Amino acid sequence: MNNVIKAEWYKLRKDRSLWTLLTILILISLSHPLLIIFDKNADTITVMDFYRQTILGGNNYIIRLVPCVLAGFFISSEYAIGTMKSIVASGNSRVCIYFAKLMVYSIGAILIAFVFPLVFTGAVAVFLHFNGMPTLSYFASTVGLTALYTSAFASIMALFATIFTESGKAIGFMLFFFLLFDSLLYTLSNFLPVFEVIFSYSIFKLFLDIGRIETIHGIELVQLIAIPIITFIIFGILGSIVFQKKEIK
Repeated sequence: MNNVIKAEWYKLRKDRSLWTLLTILILISLSHPLLIIFDKNADTITVMDFYRQTILGGNNYIIRLVPCVLAGFFISSEYAIGTMKSIVASGNSRVCIYFAKLMVYSIGAILIAFVFPLVFTGAVAVFLHFNGMPTLSYFASTVGLTALYTSAFASIMALFATIFTESGKAIGFMLFFFLLFDSLLYTLSNFLPVFEVIFSYSIFKLFLDIGRIETIHGIELVQLIAIPIITFIIFGILGSIVFQKKEIK
């Protein structure tokens, strides 16, 4: 298992799609705060407000869409070019291979998810002269939860990337799915109570509560932390089952 993880980590570090995505997001994070210069009300904006509304809100789309591209190139393309066949022939169990790839892919997704909270926040703080910074505990809580929810989304993406063995089809399907699925679930929840329960306890809904973590306590806090972990485990197991039964050419 250790050697498989090391091999996957080496491939992730050399993955051009990851570095391209990170570079684009970092450039956006560094250039967007320049718009603050032209905002006449910039003196009244606090870093906390910007972090809560713009950065965490915008990161909702980043963690659901950008890692789909990485999944297509890091996982699906290995089936098309024959790399996966060589990995399976190495003698390691398929469950071991799948979870090693899922864990390393999740790290790549988390690196993508951290660009806005870290780089964007740092750039905005400089432009706003560190006016109204979020507290360290709030910042650490939101970043930690962002990592948890990114891993949960990554486990779903890894499953789809295993089902679709071509990067183009995998990326197209996943972008379509993650753009529309929560809206579809929300619409169905207005008509059928069972979907209301599913939507209320889904990572799609709970991720939006990260920004108000300081007001969440008790059972709600437990749910906010436990559900992404449970989602990661469930979809990790489902993905490994699909991978075990998959014919790899």
